[in-house]
Amino acid sequence: MVVQQSDWSDKKVFTTGEAAKVCKVSQQTIIRCFDSGRLNGFRVPGSRFRRIPRDELIRFMRENEIPLESIGSTRKRILVVDDEPEILSLITDMLEGDGRFEVCQASTGYDAGIETERFKPHLIVLDYMLPDINGNIVCQRVRASKTMPNTRILCVSGVVEAQEVEMLRSSGADDFLKKPFDLREMVSRIETLLELEKKA
Repeated sequence: MVVQQSDWSDKKVFTTGEAAKVCKVSQQTIIRCFDSGRLNGFRVPGSRFRRIPRDELIRFMRENEIPLESIGSTRKRILVVDDEPEILSLITDMLEGDGRFEVCQASTGYDAGIETERFKPHLIVLDYMLPDINGNIVCQRVRASKTMPNTRILCVSGVVEAQEVEMLRSSGADDFLKKPFDLREMVSRIETLLELEKKA
């Protein structure tokens, strides 16, 4: 039986056999990765059966450069970086509610660096004025990474002069949005940067 992509699109927990089919590897390979800790999950209580949550399987596939089409994940990954909890929640809730995006958060430059390598976002919404690092440096580091040559960067800030915006662009930022901004305008900018069809 040929497994169609849609068979996995709503599945939340996978057996090792199902994970093997999705990843196009042997079940024994999945079991070895599970037992060595490279692939996390849990065992069914009272048995030796292994189970792998969807998010963990996606992480494993991304880390090993296995195409995600087979698991039915076509959403664009967006990392939101802002030190203001209210702004962070507002942007995250809006993007998650859109349905086209998978969202991850960070509130410092340090966390942003870790999440960028782990999450491998298609786009980063970056607050220019972080408490521990300048937005220019974050842009430069992303651009210097060989693993994310196509990651887009949308910088946001309320206190940036025109010359600083130009400096951000020369450091690798693709676009800039001044706070306060309309959430619909942010979505429109994201659609443009990710070459998505505009929502009506």
